[in-house]
Amino acid sequence: MGNYFECNTCGRPFKEGQGIILTVAGIKLFFHSKACAFKFFKEIMENADSEYLGKDVKEVYDKYQKIIELKRRKPKKDLERTETTLYL
Repeated sequence: MGNYFECNTCGRPFKEGQGIILTVAGIKLFFHSKACAFKFFKEIMENADSEYLGKDVKEVYDKYQKIIELKRRKPKKDLERTETTLYL
């Protein structure tokens, strides 16, 4: 049988290949579900000093805003191609 891990949030055991396993700042973190991972990281964000996290949060936020904007533009181009093809 495979290795078992214990969720750092709720203590539930889970098998290797299941759940979420991350290493952050040299600490191995184990979560049996995305809900437990979210709960854990949400609490970190709420307790962290915004002076230290602010720059990183802004960088990641800007990255995803660019991705969203690109996704908004792409369907318009695909729609134009489809309409042109239909009329040819």
